[in-house]
Amino acid sequence: MQDPNEDTEWNDILRKKGILPPKEEPKDDEEEERILQQQSVVKTYEDMTLEELEENEDEFGEDDEAAIEMYRQKRLAEWKAAQMKNVFGDVGEISGQDYVKEVNKAGDGIWVVLHLYKQGIPLCALINQHMSQLARKFPQTKFLKSISTTCIPNYPDRNLPTIFVYLEGEMKAQFIGPLVFGGMNLKVEELEWRLSETGAVKTDLEENPRKQIEDKLMSSIRSSIPTRKDSDSEDE
Repeated sequence: MQDPNEDTEWNDILRKKGILPPKEEPKDDEEEERILQQQSVVKTYEDMTLEELEENEDEFGEDDEAAIEMYRQKRLAEWKAAQMKNVFGDVGEISGQDYVKEVNKAGDGIWVVLHLYKQGIPLCALINQHMSQLARKFPQTKFLKSISTTCIPNYPDRNLPTIFVYLEGEMKAQFIGPLVFGGMNLKVEELEWRLSETGAVKTDLEENPRKQIEDKLMSSIRSSIPTRKDSDSEDE
């Protein structure tokens, strides 16, 4: 069989008529090395994250800038899509029929905070208000509420309010009854801190706000107790 790359008059005629492809020009060593380097660079930044692209930006040549920018935009679009995928931002209302779908099968990596409540219980109403604020602050966390007996038949009122925290169908924490929440003095920051301790939210609070209240209370108590010196003076 005749070699199509062979330099013959017949092959030249076939090339002119488009029957044979143009003859490949031999590449010198420098050209081949440059192509291999470009392929290596493309493979490198194809696998890079946005942070890695920024860190290694100076290592790429001018010829790579357009391709790198294309991959940067691609990575940015993927990141935005991932961020938007699991955005909630409000408190959803569910019934017992929705429990498995909305709680147990919420999805991979999704934290679920479920509040069991009843109308007419002031602390339940307060926690629902706090939950609305936290849902807006932490849109990646799924906040839900449900009337207790609608969700769990015969659930006792003495256990209200109740908060269950789930991750991928597994209960990670539970807060049951008014004493756990500290009554009507519960602040939204305190609830945020408690949820952050379970892992359900990533708080920017540096310490437990309840500790500040307790420290102020203890300081007030200490200042109101007379010292031994004061007692001795009064006895004289």
